[in-house]
Amino acid sequence: MNNLFLLLVLSITSLWGVEFHSYEEALKLQKKNNKIIMIDVMRSDCHYCIKMKKEVFDNPEMSAWIQKRFIPVELNLDFDELPLNLHVYFTPTFFFVDQNQKVIKKIPGSWNIQDFKDLTKNIK
Repeated sequence: MNNLFLLLVLSITSLWGVEFHSYEEALKLQKKNNKIIMIDVMRSDCHYCIKMKKEVFDNPEMSAWIQKRFIPVELNLDFDELPLNLHVYFTPTFFFVDQNQKVIKKIPGSWNIQDFKDLTKNIK
């Protein structure tokens, strides 16, 4: 029953794209499900950030794939402070944070679906 409910929730959320959380929410979720936090650092006027959102994060298959593996967080440099003393030189930049709040991988740049999958598939 629980698996059916989880499948339904993932299917519904994937219709609208990746469901991003605040960093604080992600930390709480991480304690419950032991997933890696994926932080997407972006800007409101960043062409490549907008392109990646439309082409990658709004794709239903990719949305489900990301949410199965990670707890997604979106931080906008125009409004949000970066946790963990993170530094960004351009956007988008992605940080993957383990359960000890250590950055285990940093991926700068905008990617298509296949390249982003290839870059993130082995992050655990």
